[in-house]
Amino acid sequence: MTVAPFIILGAIAAQRVAELAWARRNTRRLKAQGAVEAGASHYPFIVLLHASWLGSMLLFLPQPAAISVVPLVLFLLLQLGRFWVLLSLGPLFTTRIVTLPGTALVRTGPYRFVRHPNYLVVSGEILLLPLALREPTVALVFTLLNAAVLFWRIRVEDAALATRR
Repeated sequence: MTVAPFIILGAIAAQRVAELAWARRNTRRLKAQGAVEAGASHYPFIVLLHASWLGSMLLFLPQPAAISVVPLVLFLLLQLGRFWVLLSLGPLFTTRIVTLPGTALVRTGPYRFVRHPNYLVVSGEILLLPLALREPTVALVFTLLNAAVLFWRIRVEDAALATRR
């Protein structure tokens, strides 16, 4: 049995935990400055979706475990997009919808080209990582679930950001 899939899943889980910690710190700082949270009721669904996605990949990992190289390379390329988003947002990065009245919208980095670049990155990740681990059912199910959650979240986020345009 190869350990590479377990190393990959562990690295992604560690990445997500680090991002959640940074986002939590940023959220506290923004709220201390007067920021307002919108759509808090759907946040647990997002956390559940991502935790279930990672857990499902581990649970349904085919044995013997093998990796498909093309989806893995594409997934790794998406990490560059993820870091570009995080660098562009800086202290404004949160995993919640938190808006600070009077603050201009970020229009640098990938935000020059796409309104919600992180959602594109995450959608690609949710599709590609299970495909890299040869789990097409996990890829399909969670891509559809993510699309449903994002449909809801983007509407809430756009409404919250409308005053800052």
